[in-house]
Amino acid sequence: MTEPLIHSISIQSFQKGLGNLIKILEKAEAHAESKKFPFENLLQARLFPDQFPLTRQIQIACDTAKLCVARISGKEAPIHEDSEANLNELKARIQSVIQYLESYKEADFKHVSEIKVTQPRWEGKYLTGFEYLTQHAIPNFYFHLTTAYAILRHNGVEIGKKDYLGEMPFKK
Repeated sequence: MTEPLIHSISIQSFQKGLGNLIKILEKAEAHAESKKFPFENLLQARLFPDQFPLTRQIQIACDTAKLCVARISGKEAPIHEDSEANLNELKARIQSVIQYLESYKEADFKHVSEIKVTQPRWEGKYLTGFEYLTQHAIPNFYFHLTTAYAILRHNGVEIGKKDYLGEMPFKK
Protein backbone atom coordinates (compact mmCIF):
# COMPACT_ATOMS: atom_id res chain seq x y z
CA MET A 1 0.00 0.00 0.00
CA THR A 2 1.48 3.32 -0.98
CA GLU A 3 1.39 6.30 1.32
CA PRO A 4 0.29 8.76 -1.41
CA LEU A 5 -2.76 6.62 -2.15
CA ILE A 6 -3.77 6.39 1.52
CA HIS A 7 -3.24 10.15 1.89
CA SER A 8 -5.51 10.82 -1.11
CA ILE A 9 -8.17 8.36 -0.02
CA SER A 10 -8.33 9.67 3.52
CA ILE A 11 -7.14 13.26 3.89
CA GLN A 12 -8.30 14.63 0.56
CA SER A 13 -11.67 12.87 0.71
CA PHE A 14 -12.40 14.02 4.25
CA GLN A 15 -11.28 17.60 3.54
CA LYS A 16 -13.44 17.83 0.44
CA GLY A 17 -16.50 16.38 2.16
CA LEU A 18 -16.16 18.71 5.14
CA GLY A 19 -15.54 21.71 2.88
CA ASN A 20 -18.69 20.87 0.94
CA LEU A 21 -20.57 20.56 4.24
CA ILE A 22 -19.62 24.13 5.16
CA LYS A 23 -20.98 25.37 1.82
CA ILE A 24 -24.20 23.38 2.31
CA LEU A 25 -24.62 24.85 5.79
CA GLU A 26 -24.17 28.33 4.38
CA LYS A 27 -26.96 27.63 1.88
CA ALA A 28 -29.09 26.42 4.79
CA GLU A 29 -28.39 29.68 6.60
CA ALA A 30 -29.49 31.68 3.53
CA HIS A 31 -32.61 29.52 3.31
CA ALA A 32 -33.48 30.20 6.95
CA GLU A 33 -32.98 33.92 6.43
CA SER A 34 -35.15 33.98 3.30
CA LYS A 35 -37.93 32.06 5.06
CA LYS A 36 -37.52 34.23 8.18
CA PHE A 37 -36.82 31.56 10.77
CA PRO A 38 -33.78 31.06 13.00
CA PHE A 39 -31.14 28.74 11.52
CA GLU A 40 -30.93 27.08 14.94
CA ASN A 41 -34.35 25.54 14.25
CA LEU A 42 -32.58 23.21 11.82
CA LEU A 43 -30.02 22.03 14.35
CA GLN A 44 -32.45 19.64 16.06
CA ALA A 45 -34.08 18.49 12.82
CA ARG A 46 -33.85 14.79 12.09
CA LEU A 47 -35.16 12.41 9.45
CA PHE A 48 -36.74 10.00 11.91
CA PRO A 49 -37.21 10.09 15.70
CA ASP A 50 -34.57 7.41 16.35
CA GLN A 51 -31.87 9.16 14.30
CA PHE A 52 -29.49 11.83 15.53
CA PRO A 53 -30.33 15.47 14.76
CA LEU A 54 -28.36 17.64 12.34
CA THR A 55 -25.90 18.90 14.94
CA ARG A 56 -24.90 15.38 15.97
CA GLN A 57 -24.59 14.24 12.34
CA ILE A 58 -22.07 17.04 11.76
CA GLN A 59 -20.16 16.24 14.96
CA ILE A 60 -19.91 12.56 14.05
CA ALA A 61 -18.74 13.32 10.51
CA CYS A 62 -15.99 15.51 11.99
CA ASP A 63 -15.07 12.90 14.60
CA THR A 64 -14.95 10.12 12.02
CA ALA A 65 -12.51 12.06 9.84
CA LYS A 66 -10.13 13.14 12.59
CA LEU A 67 -10.21 9.86 14.52
CA CYS A 68 -9.71 7.79 11.40
CA VAL A 69 -6.49 9.48 10.34
CA ALA A 70 -5.24 9.52 13.92
CA ARG A 71 -5.92 5.82 14.38
CA ILE A 72 -4.40 4.70 11.07
CA SER A 73 -1.28 6.81 11.63
CA GLY A 74 -0.77 6.17 15.34
CA LYS A 75 -1.26 9.84 16.27
CA GLU A 76 -3.55 11.61 18.74
CA ALA A 77 -6.67 13.42 17.51
CA PRO A 78 -7.88 16.73 18.94
CA ILE A 79 -10.80 16.60 21.35
CA HIS A 80 -14.03 18.47 20.72
CA GLU A 81 -16.58 18.86 23.51
CA ASP A 82 -19.73 18.40 21.35
CA SER A 83 -21.13 21.68 22.66
CA GLU A 84 -21.82 23.46 19.37
CA ALA A 85 -25.11 25.38 19.55
CA ASN A 86 -25.13 27.53 16.41
CA LEU A 87 -23.88 27.72 12.84
CA ASN A 88 -20.68 29.62 13.64
CA GLU A 89 -19.67 27.04 16.24
CA LEU A 90 -20.38 24.16 13.85
CA LYS A 91 -18.42 25.82 11.06
CA ALA A 92 -15.53 26.44 13.47
CA ARG A 93 -15.50 22.76 14.42
CA ILE A 94 -15.52 21.66 10.80
CA GLN A 95 -12.76 24.12 9.96
CA SER A 96 -10.66 22.95 12.91
CA VAL A 97 -10.88 19.36 11.64
CA ILE A 98 -9.94 20.46 8.12
CA GLN A 99 -6.91 22.27 9.57
CA TYR A 100 -5.99 19.19 11.61
CA LEU A 101 -6.17 17.06 8.46
CA GLU A 102 -3.82 19.51 6.72
CA SER A 103 -1.11 18.59 9.24
CA TYR A 104 -0.83 15.08 7.77
CA LYS A 105 1.82 14.10 5.27
CA GLU A 106 1.98 11.03 3.05
CA ALA A 107 4.72 9.52 5.24
CA ASP A 108 2.34 9.50 8.23
CA PHE A 109 0.60 6.48 6.68
CA LYS A 110 3.61 4.23 6.09
CA HIS A 111 2.42 1.61 8.64
CA VAL A 112 -1.29 1.66 7.77
CA SER A 113 -1.36 -2.05 6.85
CA GLU A 114 0.36 -3.03 10.11
CA ILE A 115 -1.65 -0.88 12.53
CA LYS A 116 -4.44 -2.64 14.39
CA VAL A 117 -7.52 -0.55 15.10
CA THR A 118 -9.97 -1.69 17.73
CA GLN A 119 -12.89 -0.21 19.61
CA PRO A 120 -14.62 -1.39 22.80
CA ARG A 121 -17.82 -2.38 20.97
CA TRP A 122 -15.79 -4.72 18.73
CA GLU A 123 -15.24 -7.06 21.70
CA GLY A 124 -11.50 -7.65 21.23
CA LYS A 125 -11.59 -7.81 17.44
CA TYR A 126 -9.60 -5.45 15.24
CA LEU A 127 -9.17 -4.21 11.69
CA THR A 128 -5.93 -3.23 10.02
CA GLY A 129 -5.56 0.50 9.44
CA PHE A 130 -6.39 0.06 5.76
CA GLU A 131 -9.43 -2.10 6.53
CA TYR A 132 -10.57 0.42 9.12
CA LEU A 133 -10.24 3.25 6.60
CA THR A 134 -12.03 1.50 3.74
CA GLN A 135 -14.53 -0.72 5.58
CA HIS A 136 -15.53 1.50 8.51
CA ALA A 137 -14.38 5.13 8.50
CA ILE A 138 -15.11 6.17 4.92
CA PRO A 139 -18.59 4.58 4.84
CA ASN A 140 -19.38 6.03 8.28
CA PHE A 141 -18.16 9.50 7.27
CA TYR A 142 -20.32 9.54 4.14
CA PHE A 143 -23.31 8.12 6.02
CA HIS A 144 -23.33 11.07 8.41
CA LEU A 145 -22.49 13.59 5.69
CA THR A 146 -25.35 12.26 3.56
CA THR A 147 -27.73 12.27 6.51
CA ALA A 148 -26.88 15.92 7.27
CA TYR A 149 -27.52 16.73 3.60
CA ALA A 150 -30.82 14.81 3.65
CA ILE A 151 -32.01 16.56 6.82
CA LEU A 152 -31.42 19.95 5.24
CA ARG A 153 -32.96 18.92 1.91
CA HIS A 154 -35.97 17.47 3.74
CA ASN A 155 -36.39 20.85 5.44
CA GLY A 156 -36.59 22.69 2.15
CA VAL A 157 -33.00 23.84 1.69
CA GLU A 158 -32.41 24.06 -2.04
CA ILE A 159 -29.32 21.92 -2.41
CA GLY A 160 -28.57 19.20 -4.90
CA LYS A 161 -26.04 16.62 -5.97
CA LYS A 162 -23.60 19.28 -7.20
CA ASP A 163 -23.57 20.83 -3.71
CA TYR A 164 -22.90 17.43 -2.16
CA LEU A 165 -20.18 16.44 -4.63
CA GLY A 166 -18.58 19.88 -4.83
CA GLU A 167 -16.07 20.90 -7.44
CA MET A 168 -14.60 18.14 -9.53
CA PRO A 169 -11.02 18.07 -10.85
CA PHE A 170 -12.08 17.78 -14.48
CA LYS A 171 -9.38 17.50 -17.15
CA LYS A 172 -9.44 18.61 -20.79
